[in-house]
Amino acid sequence: SLRRQRQMCIRDREIAHFLKSHPKVEHVYWPGFDTHPNHEIAKSQMKDFGGMMSFSLKGNKLEDAFQVVSSMKVFTLAESLGGVESLSGHPASMTHAAIPKEEREKTGVIDSLIRLSVGVEDIEDLKADLAQALA
Repeated sequence: SLRRQRQMCIRDREIAHFLKSHPKVEHVYWPGFDTHPNHEIAKSQMKDFGGMMSFSLKGNKLEDAFQVVSSMKVFTLAESLGGVESLSGHPASMTHAAIPKEEREKTGVIDSLIRLSVGVEDIEDLKADLAQALA
C-alpha cells in the first residue's frame, strides 16, 4: 500500500543517515543522498528514495561483512531483497559469488558491501540491530 511505502521510505532515510554517521561504515549507497551519482535522476523519477540501500565497511574485509550479516537479528539474510520484512544480503558471497573478484570490484561489489531492504519493523529495533551487528 501507499502508506506502507511511505513508512518504508521514512525508515530507510533514517537508516541511511544512521549508517552514514557510524564509525565502522565507509560508504552508504542510497539515492537520497545528494552525493549519490544518480540522485538527480532518482529525484526526478520518484516521490521518495525507496527502501533499498547498500553500505561498505571500513577496511573492506570479507570476514567483517560476514560478521555483520551473521550478527543481525531483525534483518534476515536473504538472496532476494524486497518485501515487508527487513532483509540483508552480502553480494560477494551470494548473488555475485560466481563472478571473479576483480570483475566484481569494477562494478562496486567489494568484499564488505552489504545490501539492505528496509521493511516495516520499528525503526528503533532496526537501528539497534545494525548497531549491535556493527559492534
